[in-house]
Amino acid sequence: MNIVLIGYRGTGKSVVGRLLAARWGGDFLSTDAEIVKRAQRSIPDIVAQEGWEYFRDLESAICREFSDRDGLVIDTGGGAILRAQNVEMLKENGIVFWLTASVETIAKRIGGDNQRPSLTGSKSFVDEIQDVLRERTPKYQAAADHSIATDNRSINQLVEAILALV
Repeated sequence: MNIVLIGYRGTGKSVVGRLLAARWGGDFLSTDAEIVKRAQRSIPDIVAQEGWEYFRDLESAICREFSDRDGLVIDTGGGAILRAQNVEMLKENGIVFWLTASVETIAKRIGGDNQRPSLTGSKSFVDEIQDVLRERTPKYQAAADHSIATDNRSINQLVEAILALV
């Protein structure tokens, strides 16, 4: 069995996932980190040079590979749920936790992140977060076995909440 973390960037998937893996006794793997490692370039470079479709193809291949393994805590990229096949693969051998946060919390957490390209191109930072969340929220809801709000909760509290549900 795997523990799969989904949610918009800045909801705490990576930081929670690392501690969760250590406490649960599993290995922590990040789909985005694996894409960067294999492509040997940053996500903004991949998207600028190859486009989002190419990036999503890499992401799907990694979701498939990770879903075939056992004992993983998988930190998925925020858009992994955009392809139903990714969700299906990850749910075959995993419990899916949707980490949520308010737009304000997300903006505060990722305001200085330059490793993610814009998802909408021309909107303000906060407008982009609102628009993308509006589009993705039904997909996150449909994919999740459990939803956990990360606003105003410590990493330890979040890890304990997930472990209690596993």
